[in-house]
Amino acid sequence: MGHRRRMEFLPFVLLASFFLATGDGAAAAAPFVPADNFLLDCGATTSGPMPDGRAFLTDAQSAAFLSGASTGDDHSASVSAAAPPPPPVGVPSPIYLSARIFTGDASYVFKLTRPGWHWIRLHFFPVKATGFELTRAVFSVITDDHVLLHSFNAGDPTAWTFKEYLVNATSPRLSLRFSPQRNSVAFVNAIEIVSAPDDLIPDSAASLFPVGSAAAVGGGTAFQTAYRINIGGPTITPANDTLFRSWEQDARFLQSRSTAERVNVSPAIVAFPSGAATDLAAPNWVYASGVKMADTRVGRRNFNISWQLDVDPSFAYLIRLHFCDIISKSLNDLYFNVYVNQRMAVSGLDLSTLTGALATAYYRDFLVNASLAGDRITVQVGPMAEDAGKVDALLNGLEILKMSNSVGSLDGEFGVSGDSAADAGNGDSGRHAAAAVGLTLMFGAFAGLGVMVVKWYGRPQDWEKRNSFSSWLLPLHGGGHSSFMTSKGSSASFFGSHRSGGGVGFSSTMGLGRYFSFQELQEATGEFDRAAVIGVGGFGEVFLGQIDDGTKVAVKRGNPQSEQGIAEFQTEIQMLSKLRHRHLVSLIGYCDENSEMILVYEYMANGPFRDHLYGKELPSLTWRQRLEICIGAARGLHYLHTGAAQGIIHRDVKTTNILLDEGLVAKVSDFGLSKEGPAMGAAAVSTAVKGSFGYLDPEYFRRQQLTDTSDVYSFGVVLLEALCARPALSPALPREQVNLAEWAMQWKKKGRLEEIVDPVLAGAINLESMNKFAEAAEKCLAEHGVDRPSMGDVLWNLEYALQLHDASPPEVPLAPAAASPSPERTTAAAAGHPEDNSANPAVDELLAQIAGMKGR
Repeated sequence: MGHRRRMEFLPFVLLASFFLATGDGAAAAAPFVPADNFLLDCGATTSGPMPDGRAFLTDAQSAAFLSGASTGDDHSASVSAAAPPPPPVGVPSPIYLSARIFTGDASYVFKLTRPGWHWIRLHFFPVKATGFELTRAVFSVITDDHVLLHSFNAGDPTAWTFKEYLVNATSPRLSLRFSPQRNSVAFVNAIEIVSAPDDLIPDSAASLFPVGSAAAVGGGTAFQTAYRINIGGPTITPANDTLFRSWEQDARFLQSRSTAERVNVSPAIVAFPSGAATDLAAPNWVYASGVKMADTRVGRRNFNISWQLDVDPSFAYLIRLHFCDIISKSLNDLYFNVYVNQRMAVSGLDLSTLTGALATAYYRDFLVNASLAGDRITVQVGPMAEDAGKVDALLNGLEILKMSNSVGSLDGEFGVSGDSAADAGNGDSGRHAAAAVGLTLMFGAFAGLGVMVVKWYGRPQDWEKRNSFSSWLLPLHGGGHSSFMTSKGSSASFFGSHRSGGGVGFSSTMGLGRYFSFQELQEATGEFDRAAVIGVGGFGEVFLGQIDDGTKVAVKRGNPQSEQGIAEFQTEIQMLSKLRHRHLVSLIGYCDENSEMILVYEYMANGPFRDHLYGKELPSLTWRQRLEICIGAARGLHYLHTGAAQGIIHRDVKTTNILLDEGLVAKVSDFGLSKEGPAMGAAAVSTAVKGSFGYLDPEYFRRQQLTDTSDVYSFGVVLLEALCARPALSPALPREQVNLAEWAMQWKKKGRLEEIVDPVLAGAINLESMNKFAEAAEKCLAEHGVDRPSMGDVLWNLEYALQLHDASPPEVPLAPAAASPSPERTTAAAAGHPEDNSANPAVDELLAQIAGMKGR
């Protein structure tokens, strides 16, 4: 709801019981009467009661709040639509049929009766206005302390836009400034400034990591409604909400409808316990409907119900989940787990114990920082592994609120005063707090250095053969961890604090997830059975395992005798401690016992992308599947390049490091060669050449200067592999065909690229889509890095290629392919280095050249 789109208030008939029940639940809060309630119908010459019963002020009445534009018509103009737009463009309220236009900066200033939390609701619809083209208007909207919109453009003349914010006004005056870009205008159709309950936003919320820990929300934080969803129920309009909010249906976010069963009861039976949830958190209609696990009637149900929602990866989010046990017949019979972005949010949620009754409202808040959120938030509910009560799970409502960044912006990285979030860092305490923290860290660093020196000189003679591998991974430069050489059995280690002696614990600093004992991983992998090996590399081996809850995992067991392995393992740990994204392979946990160094990753059931293109007898991928896989990988790489303050360069992008899960969702893996991007002001990172031949950026190879465009070049080769279904290097072929990138680009220049496309795609690929795809690959493969696009630009072109394909998909089916082997086939799993280059003199010579350069 907080993002721009056409709001689909689907028509429905509210039952009489709904009107009778609203506010009638036990201990429901008294109707909320806002101290401030400014409703402006901007541009309107007349204004009557709206469909929700509220009365808005006309434009003439609203002028009293204007500052700057009120001095003359040369700064503003008011227009009204001659007639309501024809269906299906119809808008939900008359407030969208007029607008006020600003040719320069203008502010609305509101004198508040009572400072505190206030809704700011903005309505936009580019009505036709003489002398103005509002679809081209680009402008920003700013309060005293927060950027609400930056370079906003309504664009689509058929779509209306609704933006909702929640800000904590600390003074008796709240201003709202509209600032058009140069040679443009700003406009607004309607404005709402309305008081919100003081306790609507919590002082703190549960953090996803470590599980159960609390994180402060901060009174200076502003929020934007990203989503507000009535799970399992109908759309709820402002007229039927206790705080005039809108709740949409969940159908478009539900991932598998076959796993979900919608349930509902009369809203009148929903109770609101005294001192806990009230109907101001959500109306009883939200709690009276929900989704539970579908009854498969085939053995024990063991699946999760999932909702996925796209979000801006640059921001943190407050997630509020609403629950009400409307499916149990008795107390303490329903226990289930709640997950957010594949992390345990609540284990064994027992609603009846928490509320003391059935059909009673309850909600739980969670904070998800930007690194955990990525570009998508997934909420799941599912049964507990233990036999405890009925096998079921339930969710009734879901809210996702975007949180302002460190400089107070909700759109972009710059604050009201022009400060950059990248410069301000992730803290919320301002420059003075940052200086204090920096001073503290400086003294801490000196103290830590002293401790390390003492420990170093006091180390035992046989230190290299003792203890955990924490000792021989020093020094680490990431994360600020104070882990030195620890004695066996100590709970402090390289990974951070955990429960010594086994069991489940959590790293407190590194974000490495669950702690596994060595015995647990022995059991998970069948004593590290050789038959379970699914990947081998310089670090050691990767085993397929199954942990206690039945989840399959990839277990990477490091080899302490391999110097290359130690270095790559160290790099991977540094990267994984700060990387979380839907299109990056996720780390589940780790083991730090004795001389073992083990990381546990999610198991990617469909293995490497390359296996599905050539070399394995697997079903051929459709053109659309290949596009989606390439788009997913591009999203992961784009996050690497832009998600961290300094950016991360993967340095080994190839089809074996793009892994596919059971749904063929692509995830980038193997960060052992990754490198932080160039420091501020630097153009590149000087480093020895590493990577895989066939994918290596020739400019990087020549100059040993690494930039993120080196990843872009490698990804261009990946795109050609997807198109042509052949290796990047094939030494057995004629000389002109050995290098895929050179060979394919020659055919493209001849305008005959379709002649070397994977034969199974013949007649099943949209030529416009293929040409846009090939154009993206060609740009990636530019000789000089400065001529290559960013990963964001590559992603845009690939998504465009997908749109072209969907607009006119060919009807010719794929050629028949060989049957798929067993799902237990040995495929490369997360973080492996699988290679299939057979012995070949030409390849050996190339590798020898690389080896010679590494020592420089």
